[in-house]
Amino acid sequence: MPVTPTYPGVYIQELPSGVRTITGVATSIAAFIGWAPKGPTDQAQLVLSFADFSRQFGGLDTRSYLGYAVYHFFANGGQQAYVVRLAGAGNAPATLKVPTSGTAILTITARNPGVWANHYGISVTNNTGSTGKFRVQILDMSGPAPVVVESFENLSVLPADPRFVQSVISDQSSYVTLTATGTAAPSDLAATAMAGGNDGALLTPSDGSGNFETALTAATGGFNLLDRVDLFNILCVPGENDAPTLSTLEGFCHDHRAMLIVDSAPNATADGLKTAGGPDGSLTAGDNAANGAFYFPWVLAPDPQQSNAVRPFPPCGFVAGIFARIDGTRGVWKAPAGTEASLTGVSGMAIQLTDKESGLLNPLAINCIRNFNVYGTVVWGARTLQGNDQIGSQWKYVPVRRTALFLEESLYRALKWAVFEPNDEPLWAQIRLNVGAFMQTLFRQGAFQGQSPKDAYFVKCDKETTTQNDINLGIVNIVVGFAPLKPAEFVIISIQQMAGQIAT
Repeated sequence: MPVTPTYPGVYIQELPSGVRTITGVATSIAAFIGWAPKGPTDQAQLVLSFADFSRQFGGLDTRSYLGYAVYHFFANGGQQAYVVRLAGAGNAPATLKVPTSGTAILTITARNPGVWANHYGISVTNNTGSTGKFRVQILDMSGPAPVVVESFENLSVLPADPRFVQSVISDQSSYVTLTATGTAAPSDLAATAMAGGNDGALLTPSDGSGNFETALTAATGGFNLLDRVDLFNILCVPGENDAPTLSTLEGFCHDHRAMLIVDSAPNATADGLKTAGGPDGSLTAGDNAANGAFYFPWVLAPDPQQSNAVRPFPPCGFVAGIFARIDGTRGVWKAPAGTEASLTGVSGMAIQLTDKESGLLNPLAINCIRNFNVYGTVVWGARTLQGNDQIGSQWKYVPVRRTALFLEESLYRALKWAVFEPNDEPLWAQIRLNVGAFMQTLFRQGAFQGQSPKDAYFVKCDKETTTQNDINLGIVNIVVGFAPLKPAEFVIISIQQMAGQIAT
């Protein structure tokens, strides 16, 4: 505010600098979708470790690749993931009514469907000398004796009471919700298990039934639950190789500035992929293909659920972890491939690829996973699904595409302050200042080509980009260009024999 002088003296006025620091968004938040025996089915749930996943979704289950993919993600460097649980037909939550016969006063329902809740129970104990007050405990009844996992004291069935049982338990319990009816407190109830929980039909990706794909693409569930997530950068559907479904997911990732990691079919072979000319044409056609990357073959790893017997797993969980690890150590502009991109917790690959086979698959936009004696099992490809040599796309390489998505998302979020500002030179100057400072920081970190900033990037926002007609329409146009770092995919060494010379 301008200072209004009223007395002789010195006045201090603070002036805005116009600096609005732009912070780059996270680049390796993964999203996993699949069948699980436990967990919410109506939202994408954030997990920050595999232990977190185990608590919320039941951990590893040999019937589904989901838990293993999340396990491989965190084991290889992942830090944050969202999980979407798919549930098949016939799923149901466990329930219990108190009292167990007659008119129910309390109806307890598990928070999500599954057999898991049949191993949990409820006990009710009235407070001595406190009319109408009681305690409800949630019990784990899977062992020899019930174990209290949650306890809620001084509850009441009266809605006006601040300890109204329905509000307290439904808001605070991690296991159940509760509905209360009537005004009389329930009688004491010894530990009693809930019943009726059902996992529903098992959903297996690409099994030919289409049930998994139907649940995955459901309008009110499946991948559409990720619409409510603030930010994710990587999408994995472990084991899914149905081309039409994956094509739909490519479009979803394009709209959300994310990358889809596509698993090859478990029985895919190098000869078969070469004969087919690479991944299915529906995956490589169109602009959406730039937001996908295809990995082959499946990875052999020990299964903790089967006495560490080695069996094949889809590569997406490992690769997503590699994305996160390379992002953290080198930056999103570094290709998530090469000798640094070694897979942790693996025993090898389902198919051992030779240099010749890799050389035939790489030009077809197939990222190979290979084993080298010194470096172990590594990701040995960094092309998007538009990376086929015949396409000639500007988005041929994964790091180039991911760098562009990083810039788009960061600037999209950071420039909201400009909305409704006066559309004239002062605004354009502030935009150039702030975006330029952001790009300069990235340049100094080694994100772009060029020896000087003018070779590496430009930011343009002035009367040339925003005409008077744009101003009349309420539009400000910002043009940001960058020179991406492209991976040294082929290292060529030339050796020449020197002719011997005799010194005189």
